[in-house]
Amino acid sequence: MSLILNIETSSTNCSVSLSNNGKLVDCFEKDSTNYSHSQKLHSFINEIMKKNKILFNDLKAVGVGIGPGSYTGLRIGLSAAKGICYALNIPLISTSSLENLIANIDFNGFLIPTIDARRDEVYSCIYDKNKKIIRPEIPEIINSKSFLNYSSKSKILIVGSGQFKCKKIIDFDSNFNWDNNIQKPSAKNMNLLSFKKFKIADFEDTAYCEPKYLKEFKTSN
Repeated sequence: MSLILNIETSSTNCSVSLSNNGKLVDCFEKDSTNYSHSQKLHSFINEIMKKNKILFNDLKAVGVGIGPGSYTGLRIGLSAAKGICYALNIPLISTSSLENLIANIDFNGFLIPTIDARRDEVYSCIYDKNKKIIRPEIPEIINSKSFLNYSSKSKILIVGSGQFKCKKIIDFDSNFNWDNNIQKPSAKNMNLLSFKKFKIADFEDTAYCEPKYLKEFKTSN
């Protein structure tokens, strides 16, 4: 039995799940524009463990969405994951919050998960139909020609919160596809992602693991 606690807080969705051998056991989450992570995350963790009669000592690892996404949300999620790993002396597993968005998709074409960023910018990554990365995660400014070099070769599916910005700006063609139902990363999509890394012992250094912001964090004056 490989019980993994999964945490995903890269967006406004505060999400926690339990998985066993790569299968989802349960998920608690709440999407709030007020970013309720600091109030909800630890209570969700305690509640999901209690509801499913799981002891913390039963956990084999903790998976955490490493970003890109909200600076504050990512810090809260990673801090909680690190605390549990230190206390139990179990490994920390990081998963991409962009890959999270396509985890349960079967699509014969390019997959483009997006997360809305500032102004006309999104975080994005491009995968082939087998979910292999063909262009790494980057922050990019969307323009009228964005992703047309991919749609000229095959159908593409754009998901995530950045898809609405893309719809407004890109002069898209018939090979563009969208899924409004897939907007925010969720811990319920992490079960296979974290278990795959668990099986090959692809663990983070708990002391030095940092969120993947992709660009420098800035504060307003």
